[in-house]
Amino acid sequence: MENRDYIVRATAADAQIRAFAATTRQMVEMARQVHNTSPVATAALGRLMTAGAMMGSMLKGEDDVLTLQITGDGPLKTIVVTADAKAGVKGYVGNPQVILPANALGKLDVGGAVGHGRLSVIKDMGLKEPYVGQTMLQTGEIAEDLTYYFATSEQVPSSVGLGVLMEKDNTVRQAGGFIIQLMPFAPDEVIDTLEENLKKIQPVTTMLDMGDTPEQILERLLGNLDLQINEKTDTSFYCNCDRARVEKALLSIGKAEIRSMIEDGKPVTLNCHFCNKDYTFSIEELKELIK
Repeated sequence: MENRDYIVRATAADAQIRAFAATTRQMVEMARQVHNTSPVATAALGRLMTAGAMMGSMLKGEDDVLTLQITGDGPLKTIVVTADAKAGVKGYVGNPQVILPANALGKLDVGGAVGHGRLSVIKDMGLKEPYVGQTMLQTGEIAEDLTYYFATSEQVPSSVGLGVLMEKDNTVRQAGGFIIQLMPFAPDEVIDTLEENLKKIQPVTTMLDMGDTPEQILERLLGNLDLQINEKTDTSFYCNCDRARVEKALLSIGKAEIRSMIEDGKPVTLNCHFCNKDYTFSIEELKELIK
């Protein structure tokens, strides 16, 4: 069994379809450990991180950054995921300890944890203003919400599948997903074949648990549509925070605020939301910063 996380990028039907599939177990398990998330929080964060990995790899520029943000009225409150063009992904949830009973299907109730609200997709492409697309959540289950986002905000008919399967000990057993997108002018017979294939497909985690690779998942979805696998990219949990960045953040709150911290006479600790790492600044260091 291949252990590393990766994304496959492909086309089919003479480039009238573009497709991505990913396996992300390690990334999601890493996020679970970093944030000590409950199973339903792990599933929600893991689904959005998996989508972020694939959508990050769609970015054109080396330095482009994508942020996915879900804000709902459910107990999870928020999910924030950031991905770069190299498929480095990080994320966190507002309330990592949410415990909910299973839904009617006996599955983790991600929709219940998220609730009603909105999905924002922010692409920072180095321009003055980032691109922001916003849609209302349809189900809170995340895959359907992204399918709706692509159709309404980007006018790209898409099918998104995302899944996280937990072990009995609440570690991550499987995680992954796919995004299939129709290019403009795709003929009806291509669309019909794709729809038939999607009807027959099993949930992502079922396929992964049977041992399917991302390539094989795309083979099931697009094998009869002349699938061409184009490239394979590693993806992982990656946080780019460092002391210098945290110093910048500290300086941005203003000298007066830092002076009052110095007067308090206690070291100051700042925490990175994304990877939970603490950065502590002594009184001496704070005085240096003001200079």
